[in-house]
Amino acid sequence: MIYFNNVSKLYKDDSVALDDVTLTIDTGEFVSIVGHSGAGKTTLAKMILVDDNPTLGTVFFESTDIHTLNNKDLTQLRRRMGVVFQDFRLLSNKTSYENIAFAMEALGKTDEEIESDVPHVLELVNLSDKVFHFPHQLSGGEQQRLAIARAIINQPELIIADEPTGNLDPTNTFEIIQILKKINDLGTTIILTTHNPKVIESVNKRVITMEKGKIIRDSKGGK
Repeated sequence: MIYFNNVSKLYKDDSVALDDVTLTIDTGEFVSIVGHSGAGKTTLAKMILVDDNPTLGTVFFESTDIHTLNNKDLTQLRRRMGVVFQDFRLLSNKTSYENIAFAMEALGKTDEEIESDVPHVLELVNLSDKVFHFPHQLSGGEQQRLAIARAIINQPELIIADEPTGNLDPTNTFEIIQILKKINDLGTTIILTTHNPKVIESVNKRVITMEKGKIIRDSKGGK
């Protein structure tokens, strides 16, 4: 599904964010990318989202060099992805229902589709009783579950979760990971960046360890 071919990212101050990274992520995988702050985890995610461009090398989504796409094709590509951020990025003036509906409206979904799908996805993330709550009325864990619901509502093939549990306590962290595992079980590819070893053990899937922009370990065993 995703292939990094000798990808490096260098910045003007001579700092190295990625250093000759070659990596394959298959459809349906759950891959955790771990490493200390500055290891290159977020830069790797940005390359997939085309939020940043490689200095050297190529990133493929299926057989497409995604950094050569025009704006129209790039928009189509991004519709095949969902993103979950550490800081939630919810719309503060919209309810749980409206936050998710807004993501559907952006893709031109009908009112009937919205009315059918939003309750279902809220149930999936255990927020059926928070339909009309605004983000400030939700706990941190509930806000992140709402962010996940928004990310999956349009049935993306890939979810990128960038430090999604970084601001959460252990109980909420566990619940978020269980929801991501459930989504992966339904066939969605998951890429999770984290620095929390307990999250890695909870996922118990493939782990890629990064250090100073390099991949130093790629383990199938979830450690």
